[in-house]
Amino acid sequence: MKVPANLKGTRIAILVADGFEQVEMTEPRKALDMCGATTHIISPNKDTVKGWNQIEWGETFEVNVPLEQARACYYDALLLPGGVMNPDTLRINARAVEFVRSFFLNQKPVAALCHSLHLLIEADVVRDRTLTSYPSLRKDLENAGARWVDREVVVDQGLVSSRKPDDIPAFNEKMIKEIAEGINCRQHA
Repeated sequence: MKVPANLKGTRIAILVADGFEQVEMTEPRKALDMCGATTHIISPNKDTVKGWNQIEWGETFEVNVPLEQARACYYDALLLPGGVMNPDTLRINARAVEFVRSFFLNQKPVAALCHSLHLLIEADVVRDRTLTSYPSLRKDLENAGARWVDREVVVDQGLVSSRKPDDIPAFNEKMIKEIAEGINCRQHA
């Protein structure tokens, strides 16, 4: 992957709760870090958050900013890893839902994987968007007004979505491109 220099100095929020699909956080985060971005893990947990590694608990990660202290205005983009437990916990947290909604209201790029799109339904930001997700979310997304397609990655108005861990290389490429374009658009506005 070509490393775009224009991510240097950007700040990316990574919103997770216990049970996020570990590879869906670590691989995109690694790609962002390689491009010069600063990434912060944000969580309702105050100190650490635990990943899920396919069929068992994964590693524990340090929380950089507790959700109660996080402000979307500080960040240039948002990354939402999936996993089943993670978005289920976040979607019933009013602060998490409002944090996500703020990125859309301010037209900042959002990159969402797998089951994390449940959180986007809760934030009421999927209507009239074309996106993809893990196939079991198809009907939920369509009922929320989205156009669901079965592709490895979809970009719609700054929202990058992907289906599963196998799609991460394509997801990372599009995510980085959207973040770079979003930064450039705001600099010239």
